[in-house]
This record gives sequence, C-alpha cells and structure tokens, in this order.
Amino acid sequence: MTVATTPALFAGLVDDAASLPSMSVRHGPAFAEHRRHRSAWYAGMVGLLVVRASTVTDLIRAGSLDGLELVVVADTGMDRLADAVAVLADGKATVRRVEAAVAKRGEDPLPGLRRLMAVAERLPGIAVSAEIPLTWGLMEALDVVAASSEGRPGMFAKFRIGGLAAELFPAPAALAAVICACRDRKVQFSLSAGLHRAIRHNDPETGFTHHGVLNILAGCLAAAKGAAVAVVGDRIAATDAVPLVEMIRAGRDLPRPLWTGFSTWRIDEVVADLQAFGLLGPDSAASDIRQSSAHP
Repeated sequence: MTVATTPALFAGLVDDAASLPSMSVRHGPAFAEHRRHRSAWYAGMVGLLVVRASTVTDLIRAGSLDGLELVVVADTGMDRLADAVAVLADGKATVRRVEAAVAKRGEDPLPGLRRLMAVAERLPGIAVSAEIPLTWGLMEALDVVAASSEGRPGMFAKFRIGGLAAELFPAPAALAAVICACRDRKVQFSLSAGLHRAIRHNDPETGFTHHGVLNILAGCLAAAKGAAVAVVGDRIAATDAVPLVEMIRAGRDLPRPLWTGFSTWRIDEVVADLQAFGLLGPDSAASDIRQSSAHP
C-alpha cells in the first residue's frame, strides 16, 4: 500500500500499546498488528511498540523481534531496566525509549526520579521518560527533569491523563498548567491513558470525560507561542470540532511542539478520526468537517 505523506504535526504521534498484557493480546499477533500499522498509508504517524520489562522472555519466545523499535516500561523495577534492554537487543529489537513511574499518587516523586536518573546513566543513547503523578511535588520534579535534560538529551516527562477513576482525568485548566510549566522549563512530555479520540468527549459507558488528541495538539500549539494557561485550557476544554480542526490544519506542517506523543492500543480509532476531519490522508471539504464534528 502507498504510504501517504504525514504532516509534521502528526509524525510519530502514536505509540502502539497493543502488546501490553492488560490488553489481553498475545504478543505474536500484536507484533503482526504493529507491523501492519508500520506499513499502512498512515505509517508516518505510528511510533514505537510499547512493551513491559516483565514480558521480555515472552517477547523473545513469541517470534522474531528483528527490526522492531520499542518502548520498555519498567514494571519490574527500575534496576532491571538495563537487563531487559540487553535481552531485547540480543533478540535484534531496538529499544528507543524506557519509561518508569517514579512515584504513586500522593508520594514524593523526587526520590524515584533520582533513582531513574541514575539508571539512565547505564542506558546511553536511549531516551528516558519519567512518569510523574499529577499531584503535589510535580513542579519540583519538572525542575529536576529540566536540569537533567540539559546534561542528558532525551530525558522527558510522562503524565497519565485517564484511568479507572474520575480523579485520574485532570481538568482542562490543570492539564493546561502542566503543559505551560513544561514549556517554561523546556521539558518535553508524553501522555498515556484515556486518549484515543480526536475531540474531547464523554464516554457513555463510564461517564468519564476524555481528553481529545486535537485538543491537546491545539493547546500545545498555543502554549508554544507563549499563550497563557487560560488560553491553553480553553483549547483543551473545547468540544466544538470545527475551530479545533481549523487550528490544527493551519499548524499541521509545523514540527509538533512540547508533546512527544501518546500511547494507545486503539490506533485505528485515532486514524479514523483524523481522516474523517480531513487532517490525515486526502483532504476533505469544509462540509465534511462539519458533518464529522457531530461524532465524538
């Protein structure tokens, strides 16, 4: 299949989380599905395959890893990350990034962050994402990430913006404040959980309101231009698709600022939404955009 040119704003935006055990997907089929995404017309939008360190042995048994580019999540402790990376390298996979939660909600993130920074010294050439809870201690942790990234390029922050409880979905104003704090510190960040549709919407099954991909992109574009937290928050909170699509269309050929991307196992939904809004693949007319805006 012909691979379409991916606008710079969407390049490598979505990491593939289909191999995570919580998704109940066997690794072999997940590998095949990831390779399907990487050879599809939207391949330029697809980033890395996300795996857990605890499943390294299963990954090797599942089939050929040759050529796969991975994110390794430290679910067995930070100290075992380097060993997991080495095993995967022996299997001919390439680990591009590792991620670790530095604290639980309500805990001081600084001790865990410093441990992760020490582990990072054993992983030259590999990007490191520190998952920081959106609770107290966040700004101090971002200060440390900012200082570390000056000496070690490839040190990023990561935030969860969804989950199984309402308090895990940050309000637009709170998320805007975090984005602007990252901007002010020149810290890049990734996101995970609850993000798989283009526009902010309410999930009828759970009642939770999920953030939208276009909302986050629009917020980051505004923040990168120096917008105040309130302006960024308004974009994150918007539910009218038409102005959001127009903002994204105007900036889609620019490199994506601040946000490195997000992980999801629902890549097809992301692609379908962006295609419906005429932002990925062949352009659609304005009337098509307005018709699509009726679908969350």
